[in-house]
Amino acid sequence: MSKEAVLHLEGLSKSFGDKVALSNISFSVNQKEYVSLLGPSGSGKTTLLRTISGFETPQAGRVTLAGRDVTSAPAHDRGIGFVFQNFALFPHLSVFDNVAFGLRNRAQPVPESEVRSKVLEMIDLVGLQGLARRGTHQISGGQKQRVALARTLVTRPKLVLLDEPLGALDANLRQRMRTELRNIREQLDIPFLHVTGSETEALAMGDRLIVLDNGRIGQDGAPDEIYNRPASANVARFLNRYNVFDGAFEGDAFVTKYGSFPYASRVTGGESAYAIRYDRLAARPVGSAPGSNLAATYVTSEYLGSSLVHLFETADGKVVEVEHHLSNGPPDAYEAGHAYALTWKSEHGIAFG
Repeated sequence: MSKEAVLHLEGLSKSFGDKVALSNISFSVNQKEYVSLLGPSGSGKTTLLRTISGFETPQAGRVTLAGRDVTSAPAHDRGIGFVFQNFALFPHLSVFDNVAFGLRNRAQPVPESEVRSKVLEMIDLVGLQGLARRGTHQISGGQKQRVALARTLVTRPKLVLLDEPLGALDANLRQRMRTELRNIREQLDIPFLHVTGSETEALAMGDRLIVLDNGRIGQDGAPDEIYNRPASANVARFLNRYNVFDGAFEGDAFVTKYGSFPYASRVTGGESAYAIRYDRLAARPVGSAPGSNLAATYVTSEYLGSSLVHLFETADGKVVEVEHHLSNGPPDAYEAGHAYALTWKSEHGIAFG
């Protein structure tokens, strides 16, 4: 465990009947870190968050917070702040009183003059100036999220857990709040553990990214490392940026039912599969690309603002995505129902197994 670790998890395991929710989870979160925890529904994200915060007790393993073993400590005695997706505000209280709630309900009362100064300071920090006396029914969804964040931060917790905190916001607000959350963390010097099912949010937010895979840690590393070098086929799938094909090694080749695929990177262990990122593929007319890797029929394209994603379909119905970044120039035109050769360089293929 690092000397800088605020949170340290060691061998956490938790099951519900025959369902394994967590299996031997171990990692640390340091003082200055913003850690994203990514995983699909059912991967164990919520159970892990509840175990860290004290709402679930692990069947094995330890939770250490600021050097103290809190595995059996109640939630209110851990010094952890929790920001929920649905805000969980008190509708009968004003913005000010919502933020003040944690200070006013401590075992050792905080003087009201101190409550006022701390609450107003936090309201300013999260950008809610002038809204202190408004009811929560009088403010927007983005402002409600800021109130929830201020209420958590005003007590100066040792660690902040964020449970899909941007899920209820529209796209523009999500983007703004991503930047503001990182700025606030840096100003307060409190570590954040941000749980999300969005790969875009996880990559954008975290100094570090942890991917959960069926209750286990699938990969733990820098976002760019995980994006460019996923440690397993499942991690590649979670990132939602890779086409993944089943297959097997035959000598030095990786063979799928679509042919032998070239690769420069091989990741040992796990299932046998092959991954190629959407933006590493190109589509050419059949016969114009010698050594083409995969034949598929063009279906349609999706406009994503800065890029186009072209959808192709193999003879057996597998959809393959090809992304074209518009900054690279105008996209090629494809005809629906026509066959194309999908090509890529061997250095861009990743083989697993």
